[in-house]
Amino acid sequence: MNIQTARGRATAIAATLLALAASTAAAQGWPTKPISLVVPFPPGGSSDVLARALTDKLSQSLGQPVIVESKPGAGATLGADYVAKAKPDGYTLLMGAVHHTIATSVYRKLPYDFEGSFVPVTTVALVPNVLVVNAKNPATDVKGLIAQAKAAPGKLSYGSNGNGTVQHLIGTQFASLAGIELLHVPYKGSAPLTTDLLGGQVNMMFEQMYSAAPNLRAGKLRALAITSKVRSPLFPDIPTMQEAGVQGFEVQNWQGLVGPAHLPPAIVKTLNETCNKALADPELRKAMLDQGNEIGGGTPEQFAALIHAEAQRWGKVVKAGHIRPE
Repeated sequence: MNIQTARGRATAIAATLLALAASTAAAQGWPTKPISLVVPFPPGGSSDVLARALTDKLSQSLGQPVIVESKPGAGATLGADYVAKAKPDGYTLLMGAVHHTIATSVYRKLPYDFEGSFVPVTTVALVPNVLVVNAKNPATDVKGLIAQAKAAPGKLSYGSNGNGTVQHLIGTQFASLAGIELLHVPYKGSAPLTTDLLGGQVNMMFEQMYSAAPNLRAGKLRALAITSKVRSPLFPDIPTMQEAGVQGFEVQNWQGLVGPAHLPPAIVKTLNETCNKALADPELRKAMLDQGNEIGGGTPEQFAALIHAEAQRWGKVVKAGHIRPE
């Protein structure tokens, strides 16, 4: 080894040690003030409910309030952009969701790069969708619904929260795998969509389990299949899409905690450990399972791998369907 090479390596090692020291220093005493957890969706939805349940536990462990801050709009990109531009000091975090890996492909220009602008902390939950129809619909299973669609190509409609949303893409994938043609009807939110589904103005939707549960229990909607790999403990009688005959169909909406790029590794480590501790809490686990969620957890590296895989997956669906925002 020559002198220049040795000096170069020594410089690199010194830089690494300095970075670690700075990260440790940044985390020492953290947090000393309230933390904001931005939810990029309207209040009252599954993301909001999940975030509030999690922040209660995080506040107890961290010794500082963790406050949910709602910043909905533009397919969840407004809230994400806000956090991407925030100071990476651990006081502004984002409840990220599958929508962000979809937005990467749907929107031609975003003010941030999701994989490059954020640091993954941990997956919080995997949220299944359920294919539901009006209880008066004669289809009692997925095969019956597919038969309806084949008898009238392009006439059977499915609603979504808007172009480029996960509901839209799930419907697109369902139609492709089932070999049918469906009419997509975009709405500005789940509330008006559910109203029209109950009224018979739209034929079906892929709703999150948490939101669909009340109408399923009331007998106003009928569930034909769940999009996850396994059945939900909340409604164990609902078959998976694969059990219902649509092979290769598996979708779960991930939700997880991320921070701005350059968040110090020591803070990421503390947040990850605190989140995993919260997700192991029996009270929180019961609340999440009661909503039909699969409990997350794990390392930042595992979460990063999930985000990357989902971005690749939905990118293909968006490209094949020529999907663009409204």
